[in-house]
Amino acid sequence: MRETEAPFLSGVQPDGLLTAIMAVISDNTRGATLMAVSMTAYTANDAFLKVLEGELPIFQTLFLRGIGTVLGLLLLARLMGQLRFNLSRRSWTLIAIRTLAEAMAAYFFLSALFNMDLANLSAILQSLPLTVTLAGALFLGEAVGWRRMVAILVGLCGVMLIVKPGTEGFTIYSLYALGAVACVTVRDLTARRMTADVPTLLVSATAAMGVTFFAGIGAAVTDWAPVTPRAIMLIGGATVFIMIGYVCSVAAMRAGEIGFVAPFRYTSLIVALILGYVVFGTFPDVLTLIGAAIVVATGLFTIWRELKLRRTARSAA
Repeated sequence: MRETEAPFLSGVQPDGLLTAIMAVISDNTRGATLMAVSMTAYTANDAFLKVLEGELPIFQTLFLRGIGTVLGLLLLARLMGQLRFNLSRRSWTLIAIRTLAEAMAAYFFLSALFNMDLANLSAILQSLPLTVTLAGALFLGEAVGWRRMVAILVGLCGVMLIVKPGTEGFTIYSLYALGAVACVTVRDLTARRMTADVPTLLVSATAAMGVTFFAGIGAAVTDWAPVTPRAIMLIGGATVFIMIGYVCSVAAMRAGEIGFVAPFRYTSLIVALILGYVVFGTFPDVLTLIGAAIVVATGLFTIWRELKLRRTARSAA
């Protein structure tokens, strides 16, 4: 479902101006808080799965977590009245493409997660605002000025500092992380093409079912490892946190203005640094930290620039 900004002050009477302004500020504050909680929950989910590294095969892990995720999302969709199937053929085509991209992203991401430091992987994923903006310009014809284009190119240079091609720190799983970024970019671009009548929870539940289905195929042709009580607790924790992350991220984008809320996505990098050090005893090297700082700075600039242009266009109108 296309992300939309919170309503502004059009049509507000003078005596209600202060109340309207406070409502917008309150929405933005609430949206920012929800986004920070969402990113924290997603990163906690990643940490739970990384603890499972080497204990369960990747397809088995995806399948077991997927069962809980599908059931949870279907229940939410049912309770919120979003379990509707009378959609157009175009909408179902976009949902199918998004579902395939989601499944591929999950495979690439978990493959990288099980073989990379959590903070390094999270740093690479911070390039998503840049890649989505660039792909939108290339494939959807969205306007991107030269300033944002330069920021995107600088940010991608920061990604190269994190990936470190041609050095000892570079592995095949660095490419897996970039593959996850590419797949998530396709997923987000597909979501941008969906009309407003497509229920968000239905799209997410369908994606979760797709991931679980493909994981089930992979799990069926691979040997399963014994599922210990410890593994059940870790998978259960991952399922709970990914559900919290999803619900909070949707609520965040509906509560406040995108330009205000979006920068709080970078909370995941801070949480990943903390969890990586406390739980796994790892910390990125200086080059990775410099690259991450470049990516975050350029991402914040592109968000600020887009917000400024929207406000200018709104004022002109």
